[in-house]
Amino acid sequence: MSESGVGGVPEIVDELYRADSRRILATLIRLLGDFDLAEEALHEAFAVAVERWPRDGVPQNPRAWLVSAGRFKAIDRIRRRARFDTPLEEVVNQLPAQTPDPAHWEEQSIEDDRLRLIFTCCHPALPADAQLALTLREVCGITTEEIARAFLTSTPTIAKRIVRAKAKIRDARIPYEVPERAELPARLDAVLHVVYLVFTEGYSASSGASLTRPDLSAEAIRLGRLLLELLPEPEVEGLLALMLLHESRRSARLSPEGELILLDDQDRSQWSRAQIAEGTALVKRALSVRRFGPYAIQAAITAVHAEAPTAKETDWVQIVGLYDLLMRVNPSPVVELNRAVAVAMRDGPAEGLALIDAILARGQLADYYLAHSARADFYRRMGRTREARTAYQLALSLARPEPSRRFLERRLRELPEEE
Repeated sequence: MSESGVGGVPEIVDELYRADSRRILATLIRLLGDFDLAEEALHEAFAVAVERWPRDGVPQNPRAWLVSAGRFKAIDRIRRRARFDTPLEEVVNQLPAQTPDPAHWEEQSIEDDRLRLIFTCCHPALPADAQLALTLREVCGITTEEIARAFLTSTPTIAKRIVRAKAKIRDARIPYEVPERAELPARLDAVLHVVYLVFTEGYSASSGASLTRPDLSAEAIRLGRLLLELLPEPEVEGLLALMLLHESRRSARLSPEGELILLDDQDRSQWSRAQIAEGTALVKRALSVRRFGPYAIQAAITAVHAEAPTAKETDWVQIVGLYDLLMRVNPSPVVELNRAVAVAMRDGPAEGLALIDAILARGQLADYYLAHSARADFYRRMGRTREARTAYQLALSLARPEPSRRFLERRLRELPEEE
């Protein structure tokens, strides 16, 4: 046991819960083979820590101690239930034999359990919406209510998806493991998609008072690194590069007062040059093998922004060309919207406005506040104040993140009075 003052133990436990609870949960799920039982064991382990650590001191390896405590609490719980449920007797008999001696656990094993868990949550036997909900809940620790708000779905709907997914994993005996190398390519697309959704929710929260959740972004990047070690494919390199290049701008995206700062107005001296260098190197490596996909192309676009010394020196011709390529590889209304913004920077706001109006005329992105915000900006730049105000008001009515709402309100205030 390490020495620790009694007064500091609650803070240590709180920090461990914030930083490591999902890693510990992943290991408990592997050891116990049951999501809900592992969740109960996790909370009981932390309760025991709060009780014992002030008296005994903080263990040298707190994660392993918590895993061990949670495992024994779960076994005790199963034994109590087994008195009334005969089939549980077999589970009781199997658990000790399946579980290694906690004294011989390696820290890396606890780390890698999160990668095993994400492949389990993204198993092809589960529906795509269930994969995402289960990963966000179990791997990242986002509450069911937060997931529902983020994806504009009711809380009961998300809860049902998670419950059904857990039941499917249990009933189909889906293995808690990283697939064999031969199976990885087929399984990778879903995992990459979910990892990127986790990152984007951390980098640009879809709702709430805070623009970002750095813990989610950091976790997605860590998972990206683990995936790259496991399978050094161009799209894994592309995804990790994309996340790093976006993350490099985090400190410049908000003012000291918490207000949103657009890319063109950011202080580029605050961008992380180390992350830009790492991300750019990954992009070049991914593009060099000619087997790249949409993540590598998006990373290349982000790298062009990162390499421009100033906003005015951004190579919009190259960016539009990369969006043209992305539209061929992975067409979508959002990609088309981003291309329209790039065209507006290259050719003028009227050209970009025509492209966005064409998207909306097809009935796409009508509820996407960024589409209306872009239209408003084009109108503003063209001096068409009345249309700009209407578009900003529509964007504001659809926006959910509070920093984005404050930005749109500020833009509305800055518009000149109509004559």
